Formats: sequence, structure tokens, C-alpha cells
Amino acid sequence: MVDLFLRFERQLTRLAMVVAVVMLVVSVSFSFYQVLTRFVFNAPSTWTEVAARTAMIWCVFMAAAATFRGGYMMAVEAIYKVVPQRLLLVLEIAIVLCCLLVLAVLVHYGILMTRRVANQTMSGMNISMAYAYAAIPIGAGFAIVSVIARLLAQLTGREAVGPDLGEAEVEMHDLRRAMPETAEDVERGGPRS
Repeated sequence: MVDLFLRFERQLTRLAMVVAVVMLVVSVSFSFYQVLTRFVFNAPSTWTEVAARTAMIWCVFMAAAATFRGGYMMAVEAIYKVVPQRLLLVLEIAIVLCCLLVLAVLVHYGILMTRRVANQTMSGMNISMAYAYAAIPIGAGFAIVSVIARLLAQLTGREAVGPDLGEAEVEMHDLRRAMPETAEDVERGGPRS
């Protein structure tokens, strides 16, 4: 059952990323077209700014599912380093519960907002604003599935608990080397040797 859910989540997250990438391309293309019409042709387009903004909203909310799945949005690396190894799973569960609470609020109020603006139209486009606001509950719904899948994978031992600290460790090592060690180093303006 867990395997089936994880496969479903993998396909759902893949779909979310495809939509996010397409929306990013659309947003950049419309923004470029807007600049071109405004500054080159001196006849600004009336709809591209709103369309680019809507595409960017969809991009962000759809990409959130993949970032939650990778643990990138909920990683507080300093906390993971000070918590004993045996308590990492408890920390991860607490983080997941907080994320699910925030995402549930986004779904609930996103649906209410989408319904509220359904009769309003976007300026310059004459389509319902609900198309832009729908990104909130849909993206949060995708992210809920991703957060649950991440926790299930960790509970069943399919994934390690906590964020991948590989790159962060290298960056911290480089940062520590460059940091001044003493007050004299700070006064000289030089790094540690």
C-alpha cells in the first residue's frame, strides 16, 4: 500500500514539476513580450503583465510540491545538527505536522478566496481571477501529498531522516575557514590562516 502511494505521489510530483516549468517558460516569454512591445514598439500589450504574473503564481505553487518532497522547504539545518540522532524522527514528524497545518490552511482559505473572486475578471484579459487563485489550493493539495509521502518514506526506511546536508557541509567548512578567528583578525580585515 505504501509503495502504491509513493508511486502515485512520484507521478503527481512529476506532473506538478512539468506544470511549474511550463508556467515558468510562459511567464518569462510573456514578460519578454511585454518589454518588447513597451520599449521597442512603443505600444505596450495590455494582457501580458497579468498573464505573466498568473503564470508565475502557478509556477511557484506547483513547484512547492517538489520542494516539500525533497525536504528543502522544511529543513532547518542547525536544528538537525543539535538534535540527537534518536530524536531526528520525532523532529521530522513535528515539522511534517506544522507543514500539514499550514498547507491545510492554504487549501481551506485558497478555496474560499477562489470562490470569492470567481466573478471578478483580470484586467486586460477578461477571464476570471479564479484561475489565478486556484493555484493556491491546488498547489497546497499537491504539497500535502508530497509531505505525507516524504514522512512515509522516512518511517519505512526508504529515505534517510532529515535534509541532505552534503552541499551545506561543504559550504559551512568554506565559511568557517573564511571567518575571522579573533578580534585582531577582524581589525586587520583578514580571514583565518
